Amino acid sequence: MRLYKVLSVLLEYPDADLLAHLDEIRSEVEAGVDLDKAEREALMCFIAHLQTRTLTELQADYVQTFDLTAEHSLHLTHHLFGDDKNRGPALIDLGELYKDYGVEVTGNELPDYLPLVLEFAAYLDDGEASVFLSDAGKVLGVLTENLTQAGSPYAALLSIVNGRATLTRLAA
Repeated sequence: MRLYKVLSVLLEYPDADLLAHLDEIRSEVEAGVDLDKAEREALMCFIAHLQTRTLTELQADYVQTFDLTAEHSLHLTHHLFGDDKNRGPALIDLGELYKDYGVEVTGNELPDYLPLVLEFAAYLDDGEASVFLSDAGKVLGVLTENLTQAGSPYAALLSIVNGRATLTRLAA
């Protein structure tokens, strides 16, 4: 299963295309052999949440959650540096890492945008993805906690990412 790709899609700004493909995403999650029971249940609950809301409601919730609340930003280096000048080199380094793997960032998003980070992780094998995401483990933990405290349905998705962003998964 392409878990990181699924998570990337679910963490993007919701649009009509997402809603049109929810059945396909649900099938992917149901068939995902590399998911544990809690991950599968969390994903199915989130998909059910998406199916019970209108597109306008989903978009308003997304903007309120991620764009208007700095503590929920999906730009990971924002949580480390804010608008400090040291954020620039971290973004450049991340962009260079993508290039080293032959991945070219297109569009207007910064390389630390979590859906883009997850898209990149989907290109890696499981061990590499865990190591890569573990570098952001502290930020992912804080972001997961912030979303959980806010009662956001997105907390479940971040919890999955955070749970997989650990080197202890490699020892199992």
